[in-house]
Amino acid sequence: MSFLTPQPGTGAAVKSAPEGLRRSDGSPVRVLVVDDEPTLTELLSMALRYEGWDVASAGDGLSAVRAARASAPDAVVLDMMLPDIDGLEVLRRLRAEAPRVPVLFLTAKDAVEDRVAGLTAGGDDYVTKPFSLEEVIARLRGLIRRSGAGAREDEPLLVVGDLSMDEDSREVRRGGDLVALTATEFELLRFLMRNPRRVLSKAQILDRVWNYDFGGQANVVELYISYLRKKIDAGREPMIHTMRGAGYVLKPAP
Repeated sequence: MSFLTPQPGTGAAVKSAPEGLRRSDGSPVRVLVVDDEPTLTELLSMALRYEGWDVASAGDGLSAVRAARASAPDAVVLDMMLPDIDGLEVLRRLRAEAPRVPVLFLTAKDAVEDRVAGLTAGGDDYVTKPFSLEEVIARLRGLIRRSGAGAREDEPLLVVGDLSMDEDSREVRRGGDLVALTATEFELLRFLMRNPRRVLSKAQILDRVWNYDFGGQANVVELYISYLRKKIDAGREPMIHTMRGAGYVLKPAP
């Protein structure tokens, strides 16, 4: 599981942000990501933006404290080891100004003492590196909901043309007819429906639907696109289109 920032196009109605988690006033959840590895920071930030959240980032402890003051985050993803002040000191300074903000620590796989120290100092949870992006997002959702900052919207429904998907019941319909999908087909279609009219490359689809280190086996994307076409487009005006040399796009049938 990985990332991409959704850019919904015209002609599609998305009735909730991914997974429906927003602030009580309806605005996007705000998350601050703090890590001194730029690639990891960008990966996390893009994954969280894909969830529909506002994301700020920082590469060191002092910048993190300044960014928290500026953005007032609903949750913080915080690396324990930073180049200036460590994660524990950042936590202390954050909590001095925002006592209830939940903090998810990132720790080294074998650093048991870091995990214990982080939780003892008041951190709310931790994940160890290397980690799954799905796990980070799931942990953050739990922390945000428990803190009271995030609220669930009523209708987790994605609609593109005459195609609809209920993300809670996992029901998919085309023109009112129920379409039975496997778990992988469902995830692939969900990614396409969250990005209607946007051309998605095979690499992007591999990143989001499978695993970001899947190994570049783009043939699996072609295979599952063909499965989806047989179920979604068979006997109807096609919605899934191949853009030669670029990728695939889902758009309402004319």
